[in-house]
Amino acid sequence: MSLETFLSDRKVFDFQFLTSEERSRLVTLIDEEYLSGVVSKIILESEEILAIDPGKSRKQILEDAAEKIVRDLGAEAASIRLFDIRSFTMVSFGSHGMEGYERMDAVSAKNSIAGLVITENRSVAVPNILEDDRYKSKNIAIAHGYHSLIAVPLTIPSFIGSGQDLLGSLQIYYRENNKRFAKLEIIRAELLARRVSFVLAKKKILDLHNLNLQKEQIVDNIYIKLSNREAIRLNDFFNMIIPELGRFLQLQSCGLYTLSDNQKHLQLAAAYPTNKTYHESGHTFTVTHHSYFWVAIHGNKEHVDMPYERVNPSYVLIKNPLQSEMVSEGMRSFVSEHQIHSILLVPLHIEQKVRHIMVFYATEHKFSFSDEEIELLTFFGKEITKASRLEFLGNMLHDFKNPAIAMAGLAERAGKILASKDIESSRQKLKTYLKVITREATRLQDMSLTISAEGHDQIVDLGRIALERFRINEEVIKVFRKLNITLSQPIIEEGMMVRCPVFGLERILDNLLNNATKAIPPTGGILELRCVREGNMACLEIKNSGTIPPDVIERLQKGEIGGRGLNIIWRFVEGNNGKIIFRTEGEYIIFSISFPFAA
Repeated sequence: MSLETFLSDRKVFDFQFLTSEERSRLVTLIDEEYLSGVVSKIILESEEILAIDPGKSRKQILEDAAEKIVRDLGAEAASIRLFDIRSFTMVSFGSHGMEGYERMDAVSAKNSIAGLVITENRSVAVPNILEDDRYKSKNIAIAHGYHSLIAVPLTIPSFIGSGQDLLGSLQIYYRENNKRFAKLEIIRAELLARRVSFVLAKKKILDLHNLNLQKEQIVDNIYIKLSNREAIRLNDFFNMIIPELGRFLQLQSCGLYTLSDNQKHLQLAAAYPTNKTYHESGHTFTVTHHSYFWVAIHGNKEHVDMPYERVNPSYVLIKNPLQSEMVSEGMRSFVSEHQIHSILLVPLHIEQKVRHIMVFYATEHKFSFSDEEIELLTFFGKEITKASRLEFLGNMLHDFKNPAIAMAGLAERAGKILASKDIESSRQKLKTYLKVITREATRLQDMSLTISAEGHDQIVDLGRIALERFRINEEVIKVFRKLNITLSQPIIEEGMMVRCPVFGLERILDNLLNNATKAIPPTGGILELRCVREGNMACLEIKNSGTIPPDVIERLQKGEIGGRGLNIIWRFVEGNNGKIIFRTEGEYIIFSISFPFAA
């Protein structure tokens, strides 16, 4: 329909009484000067929205867009609510000109303006906010003096698998009461909202691209670490890769916790940085004493977004640790001291069961996380747990050599006895050698078949096992003809009963004795073993000749372990409530470990 026909049919004025020249002039004025100006303005408004940087956070994009829309439509403020399908609520996500709005509670999608917009996918005009029962946040509207609004649909595309688009409502506020909204005004608002959706689509594509790059970087760093042929340590991987996640969170610290098979206990397996986590490395604690861990493990029947917590099937977010009832008093002191404003817990499922939990302590206020953020954090966590498996396998291979060397050495000595003419005089020694070879072969078999690197706890005699490993190490010294080493008679007190896995205890004793033997200088020295009672602890002490630089001792005392053998020892002792003391006395190195006596 032409503009001339439109004006004639509407009979806004006596258009038919105008001359042909007057009609043409009027149509030209409206068409070329007024409408062209309107269209140009709409195009400019759209381009300004499209020019918003998609690299910003989703919340910042929405707030920047809200500011531009408010200005373009001559409004006073705007707010954004996003639809949460799990709780069927409209969650506050951002605003412009309405300070405090994003802290408002979520409103039901039923019988609300925002809910009507997304369920019917249409714009809703509200001439009088205070008289409309569907508008739920009347207090904040009254506080700012807003009396009318337009609510238009907003869409955030998913692009991930079969995930549904995220729906929302953009609400634009005016001071006028009983305001009459022109159709063009509503159309402009809808058009600008669609342009916002386009920017969010670009952000989603950019986020997916960056997500893949981040995943590749994580995998590359792991392969680089492996290619260095260094000892594979979970904490090393954790500290190497965590800084790359800083673009998502302003991290103060974070930790990776391992869950026991019965899901009743957690242990801190890795931390970043090592000196700024709430729990100490290796610390084990009960899940039921920490509500946020319990919720992260067992989840919730439905999605919950509360003022201070957000419980999602993929994560638990403590939005305000100082106010949250989930947070213990000790944790409140920790977050207050370190200026932590939000805590994120991401459970890692393996075979549909939570096996690990990552905890991120952030210095920024976070109210939600995108799918991409959680996916990257989960991917990172699972790659790290793969590294822990590699660490376990590496440690196992490292420990294979101790019994293998002992078996080879004893077998060689047994062969020499059999080759001699006088076997009878050495029969008892031959029986001892064969007994040790059989026992060590059984150990190798257990090591190759066991799932756990250390086995189950049991009450063991620390002194007896230490003496056995000392004797085996003695045979290894003889095999390698280390004539420069003098072995002192071990001092072993009786009744050194402790509770720990016997297989793991044998592992660390082999490593301790092997390290001590290697540390003795070529010029010669001594190797001593003591197992004595010290208060309520059973203490095992290994003393050997040698020196070690003071800076190395300082690092060892802080738990900054470089070698694989020492790392195995450190983790085992800490994991079994033991203590480690490392010191030097003149020309001697003394390494002692102690465990509580078994109850």
